[in-house]
Amino acid sequence: MEDLRERRLFGGAVMAPGDLSASPYRVDRDRIVASPFFARLAGVTQVISPGGSGLLVHNRLTHSLKVASVARGIAEKIGGDPVLDKLGGCDADVVEAAALAHDLGHPPFGHLGEHVLDRLARERLGLPDGFEGNAQSYRIVTSTQARGAAIGLDLTAAVRAALLKYPWTRRTHPDPHPMHMNPTPRGAGGDPAVGSSKFGAYVTELADVRQARAPFAGRLADWQQTAEASVMDTADDIAYAIHDLEDFHRVGVLQQGAVAAELVAWLRDAGELRGLGDVQLRAGGRRPGRSVELLRRRLRAKDGWICDDDAFAAAVAHVRTELADGLLAAPFDGSIDAEQAVARFSARWTRRLIDAVHVRPDPPVRSGHVLLAPAQWHEVQILKFIHHRFVLERPDLALHQRGQARLLSSLVEALHAWLTDPGEEARLPRRLHDLVELAEAESAQLEPSDYGRERIDVVAMARGRAIVDFVAALTDGQAVGLLEALSGRSRQLWTDAFVL
Repeated sequence: MEDLRERRLFGGAVMAPGDLSASPYRVDRDRIVASPFFARLAGVTQVISPGGSGLLVHNRLTHSLKVASVARGIAEKIGGDPVLDKLGGCDADVVEAAALAHDLGHPPFGHLGEHVLDRLARERLGLPDGFEGNAQSYRIVTSTQARGAAIGLDLTAAVRAALLKYPWTRRTHPDPHPMHMNPTPRGAGGDPAVGSSKFGAYVTELADVRQARAPFAGRLADWQQTAEASVMDTADDIAYAIHDLEDFHRVGVLQQGAVAAELVAWLRDAGELRGLGDVQLRAGGRRPGRSVELLRRRLRAKDGWICDDDAFAAAVAHVRTELADGLLAAPFDGSIDAEQAVARFSARWTRRLIDAVHVRPDPPVRSGHVLLAPAQWHEVQILKFIHHRFVLERPDLALHQRGQARLLSSLVEALHAWLTDPGEEARLPRRLHDLVELAEAESAQLEPSDYGRERIDVVAMARGRAIVDFVAALTDGQAVGLLEALSGRSRQLWTDAFVL
């Protein structure tokens, strides 16, 4: 057991003069919250951009803080389960640190920015690994030697392993890759020509992944989360399902009538809807109840290990009572009563879901060892469905996001033109210089087979990765301001030291 403890600490057990705690895992937590990457999350969109909404909506920083709070609550709730020791341990400080770090690599403009940067990285910049927010977070915390000095956060192996929600690379690790499993682990599916849709690390950090996961060899399959990663993943799901609803209610996006009509129609017409084909359901457009029926079918197809028709119906009914007939029954008006209603809803649901978390020694492929009970798993799926149906599918949000996608595309093009201009090399931002140098050193140590390719262009890949690293480290406001400057539309000098 002592050897396991030492291996879980490896990589971050040495205290630095500025560390605030004697506990190595708390040192990890302190290093994360003291980093500029954590501070920038206050300026990164969670779901709804803060513009026009004041300070009422969550950003990536407040989301990370809530995930950390939920993760610690789960860890303390399940802490005495003997199965956890067999899996390699479950320390509350480890899961809290991993939760605080899980979104460090998230780019500007929420998940929209993640999808756009991935497409640009692969198709425009020629990076086989593309971009992935989880992999970018792992890249940030990983310690790398550059010019004789260590950069990164130098975290313990346990915290780095807990950060690996998807403990595989896009294409090649582990072998065989989990995207070829049937069924695939959650997140591992995708087009084999492109690679896994979600992954936890780029090939450049693969050696670090192996070292962080080494203490868990023989305890977990290569594609399985550690118990601590599973806690963090579950906490992320809970926070997303509950706390973002507060934003949608406060800004008036969720309308009681529309949500109630959708849920009530399915509960009333479930038997009839089950008799319709998928084409008929989709042809019905926005007729209430049909989207819920399509959700039920998707869940049964993907997660038949847990999806149950009776539990699904009970979840729809419970969410209708709690959300449509409860929280949304009175519009949010900023009053004390309205704020208290939101607080009661959030606290009640958070406690309900944390209490439903348990440890399973033999989980199915689609789940981690730490998971929600079936009833609450279905409820989370319904809450997340409401996000998508009544927020993410709104045309006005799509209009806003299309503009953000164009902005990111233009920014990447402008930075690429600047970086490849031989007359401008001396005037490039110092940070961009450093990122290119780091990426060149990393790429030179790799083989084409690491990417599943016959050859790689080290210089082009280094430039591409540097641009992606640079853009991913911007806040929403920095991305807008930098493009304004590069487009000649700004009269102000760009003086943000974190960028330049």
